[in-house]
Amino acid sequence: MCVRGRCTLRADDVARVCRLNNNNNNNRFSRTIQIDRYQPRFNVSPGSYLPVLRRDDGDGDGGGGCGAVAVHCMKWGLVPGFTNKNEKPDHFKMFNARSESLSEKPSFRRLIPNNRCLVAMEGFYEWKKDGSKKQPYYIHFKDERPLVFAALYDSWTNSEGEVLYTFTILTTSSSSALQWLHDRMPVILSDESSVEAWLSGSASSKLNAILKPYEDSDLVWYPVTPAMGKTSFEGPECIKEVQLKEENNLISKFFSKKTGNPPESSPLPHVETESEGSALVHTINDLKREEDEETRETTKCHDLQEDYDNLKPSVSSYPHQQEANEKKHGTKRDSDQLTSDSKILAYETKKPTVSASNKKKKKGNVKNTGDNQPTLFSYFGKG
Repeated sequence: MCVRGRCTLRADDVARVCRLNNNNNNNRFSRTIQIDRYQPRFNVSPGSYLPVLRRDDGDGDGGGGCGAVAVHCMKWGLVPGFTNKNEKPDHFKMFNARSESLSEKPSFRRLIPNNRCLVAMEGFYEWKKDGSKKQPYYIHFKDERPLVFAALYDSWTNSEGEVLYTFTILTTSSSSALQWLHDRMPVILSDESSVEAWLSGSASSKLNAILKPYEDSDLVWYPVTPAMGKTSFEGPECIKEVQLKEENNLISKFFSKKTGNPPESSPLPHVETESEGSALVHTINDLKREEDEETRETTKCHDLQEDYDNLKPSVSSYPHQQEANEKKHGTKRDSDQLTSDSKILAYETKKPTVSASNKKKKKGNVKNTGDNQPTLFSYFGKG
């Protein structure tokens, strides 16, 4: 497809760039028609006036005779001559014509015998679709020579009697080098023989031989600013190459695998990996947990010691009962034995201190041992 182009040529250069103004046939160029409507632009689109090279061999309008050519300024976007006079022209309907089906469509078939023409541009634009985004590319010859496209033209008269000349650019399947960008491309006539065959040759099947993709390697391209997608965007900025964003960003480069080993003389410092850091955290937590357990054990021991110390006065708080029992039974326990029994009471029984009335009730139920030796139950009663 071809929907945008760059045409900054001078009107009098069109015949030369189309290879029809050389030393052998410079007399073929006869005139220019309505050339004042042409304005060179870097961003031309359907509806723009462009210089078109066509045959000018005595059509009753001051033609130059057989074999003559003229540069005629026409609007891009074909309006067939049979269009209703009151209809508003739509130049985006037929700005391109598929070369494979020219003979099948009435709008184009009747133009093949006498209405073939040439359109010259320095380059054209094509868009690469990427989802919802479109990136334009500027396509041109490597040596910057103009491209010559095969085209068809027609004339239409509106309701006011004004005659409008319009043209359409022929397209073909894309070349192997440009298939990644688009499936269609304009028909490029690359040499003098193909130019002459299209412009002046007979309307025969031989035309199909020149309506083919351009496969030479001197056709190049590069990305340009998406801003030129607007028809109002104009100037040299349209063809200025831009740098596309790289697919591999800094994050992917950071995680890319490194190759090679550092020199032995200057080893790299060790960097903790995530697993090493996690193990260190677990070790610290284990140490803290052990420290907490030791603290709890120490506190427990201190509590037991305090319980024991608190029980000692409770044993020695009954001196009168002890002396009475000793006189009654005629025996006396030494202080060491009493202390030992007190310890047993503190750790094994841990019985709370009972009231005086309860002690009197339980004293009567205490049985003496075989040797009539009083025990601690004499003082505290059975549990």
